[in-house]
Amino acid sequence: MSLTVPVRVLRAAPPWRCVEFVSDLHLGPATPRTAAALADHLHHTDADAVLVLGDLFEVWVGDDVLDDADSFEARVLRQFADCARHRPVAMMVGNRDFLLGPRAAALAGWQVLDEVCVLEAFGRRTVLVHGDAQCLADVDYQRFRLQARDPAWQQQFLAQPLERRRAFARGLRDSSEHRKRTLGLAAYPDLDHGAMRTLLRQHGASTLVHGHTHRPGDEALGDGLVRHVLTDWDLDHDPAAPRAEILRLTAEGMQRLRLHLPRPC
Repeated sequence: MSLTVPVRVLRAAPPWRCVEFVSDLHLGPATPRTAAALADHLHHTDADAVLVLGDLFEVWVGDDVLDDADSFEARVLRQFADCARHRPVAMMVGNRDFLLGPRAAALAGWQVLDEVCVLEAFGRRTVLVHGDAQCLADVDYQRFRLQARDPAWQQQFLAQPLERRRAFARGLRDSSEHRKRTLGLAAYPDLDHGAMRTLLRQHGASTLVHGHTHRPGDEALGDGLVRHVLTDWDLDHDPAAPRAEILRLTAEGMQRLRLHLPRPC
C-alpha cells in the first residue's frame, strides 16, 4: 500500500525532446533476457524521460521482497536508480504489480504516477493509463480489482507471511495462464471504447497511451481521438517471436521502435 502521493499531471520540462513509454515487461527470475535488455536500454537511452505504464514485474507481493538486497527485484530497481540519475523516470502500477510501494519507489528513484495521469508535453495533452480499469467487459476481474485496491484489503494481505502471499500470487497467475491457453487473447476483453472516449474528453486530450492488452497498435477512436497500445516484452519464452518495443513521443508525434534499431530523438 503506497503512501506516496501519485503524480496526476506530469509536465515536460522545456528542454525535453523525447519521452519514452514501455509497459508489460512482466519481469521475474524466469525472464533474464528480458531483464538484461531493459537494463541495457536504460543505460543507453537518450530519452529525456522514461515512463513505465504498469506490469514492470510479473508479480509484486509487497516491498518486503527487498529485504534481500540481492534479490532479482532489488537488482532491477537499482538499474532504474542508475537511469534516474540522468533523467526523470516514472512508474504507474499495473494489475500485476499494484502493490509497489514507497520503499520500491525510493530504491528505484522513480516518480509514482497516478492510475490516470496526464502528460503535458510538446504542446499537447496525452492521457496515460495501464488499461485494466477500462476493460469493463471483464466483470470478474473488475470485481477483484475493486477489492484489491481497497486499503483495508491491502493492509490485511500485506500482513500475511511472505510465502503465503507468493503462493496466492502464483495461484492467480496460474489461473490467468490457464485461461490464456484455453481461450487465447479472446480471454481478455479490450478496453471499452466508450470509457476511452470519456476519459480523453474528461482530461481535454485527444491521445491515449496504454498497455495491459498485449495487442500493440494505433487506433482512431473517432472525433479526432486516437489510442496507442504498448506491446508486452518477452525475449525469453519464444525466440522465434521476440517482443521488445518502445513508444517514443516527440514534437513530431509518436514513433514505435524495436530495441535493436537506432533510437535518435
